[in-house]
Amino acid sequence: MHGLPRELPGTLPPMKVLALMAIFLRSERFCRLSKEGFWIVLGQTAVVVGSLVGVRILTGLLDPAAYGELALGMTVATLVNQVVLGPIGNGVTRFYAPAQEQGDIGGYLNAIRQLVLSATGIIILMIPFAVVGLLIIGRTEWIAIAAAALIFAILSGYNSILSGIQNAARQRSIVALHQGMESWLRFLVAAGLMLWLGVTSTVAMAGYAIAAILVLGSQYVFFRKIVPTHITGATEEKNWREQIWKFSLPFSIFGMFTWVQLASDRWALGLFSTTQDVGLYAVLFQLGYVPMSMANGMAMQLLAPIFYQRAGDASNIQRNANVKKLSWHLTCFFIGVTFVVFLATFLFHTQIFHIFVAKKYAFVSHLLPWMVLAGGVFAAGQTISLDLMSQMKTHTLIAPKIITALLGVALNVTGAYLFGIKGIVFASVLFAVSYFLWMAALSKYEEKKEK
Repeated sequence: MHGLPRELPGTLPPMKVLALMAIFLRSERFCRLSKEGFWIVLGQTAVVVGSLVGVRILTGLLDPAAYGELALGMTVATLVNQVVLGPIGNGVTRFYAPAQEQGDIGGYLNAIRQLVLSATGIIILMIPFAVVGLLIIGRTEWIAIAAAALIFAILSGYNSILSGIQNAARQRSIVALHQGMESWLRFLVAAGLMLWLGVTSTVAMAGYAIAAILVLGSQYVFFRKIVPTHITGATEEKNWREQIWKFSLPFSIFGMFTWVQLASDRWALGLFSTTQDVGLYAVLFQLGYVPMSMANGMAMQLLAPIFYQRAGDASNIQRNANVKKLSWHLTCFFIGVTFVVFLATFLFHTQIFHIFVAKKYAFVSHLLPWMVLAGGVFAAGQTISLDLMSQMKTHTLIAPKIITALLGVALNVTGAYLFGIKGIVFASVLFAVSYFLWMAALSKYEEKKEK
């Protein structure tokens, strides 16, 4: 008796079946990633276009001095993001995948709620100190805009945390909706409010806060749909709270220094020059630096949840190596994009300013390519840090973040004192290069340690 044939009539060889299955799985995965990528590109495109339109609208309403005041007010919101709510948002995004793997989304969400309530209390305590500080230095006219900026910071921080959870859950369409909504509403509400109440920087900041409230209401409606009906007990909550806090603490530590660096360009110009120069620089920053940061954010938004899922709890060396390889591919790609955009803005900076900025700001357009370069190189350094975050090595970021931030402050103060706006722009380039080189060296050093 002969055995059964290895291949039945009309069937494919086993190896071909496996090959076709592999192709199908890859295709299914590709389709899913393409769909997610589409929503991220759509959301970030809406943000970029909204920001550019907003710059055109606000620079048409506000003169450079008032626009400079608005830029200084935004540094208050940046402080809250860098030191308080922003670090929590990083931890929230990183631990969604482990919480899901362990089937404890309820405990994870309870821990987030406790952390956010504590952070809000800290921010509220900052308000009277800010008021007293402004009274001491005799800047009572800035009290209103500082208060509006803190309220805006709290609300936008909430939105960022909710978007972080939804992005980690890979609900890309919801994230894209709210990113685009926030960008457009911020400038439209601010412009409408100024036309109604008067064209001042304080009214514009109040418009930012109102827009954040509207977005938060929509965020809440969508977020309730992913909240489980059963919430776990206090033991799991405490565990997640401690893990998220431990991961987030380094961001809060170096966040103070990075905030000083981020704010020092505007404040140095305000100290050694005028608020008009601050307004001119703010336009350069928004047209050059911010779009590159947004492009990097688009890639990070797509890939961070994937990196975190691949790394898991970061205990597997092979999984970590895979994440590192992907991180470097992304970094090299972004460096290439940066130099292409640098060349394009070098050739067409006059036309770009003509389209997106009021005429009274146009004489600084020649500095735009250098702001693009600074934003792109710094963003590439941030991409390298995604690998270290995936491996739960946020503590290794403390030294490079703090030291390069202090270097950036020194460069900004020196540049503003000696050369004004030009000095600040080239200080930004030098800071970005130093940060990128340190992050690259740190990544290679950690790789050698693992071997």
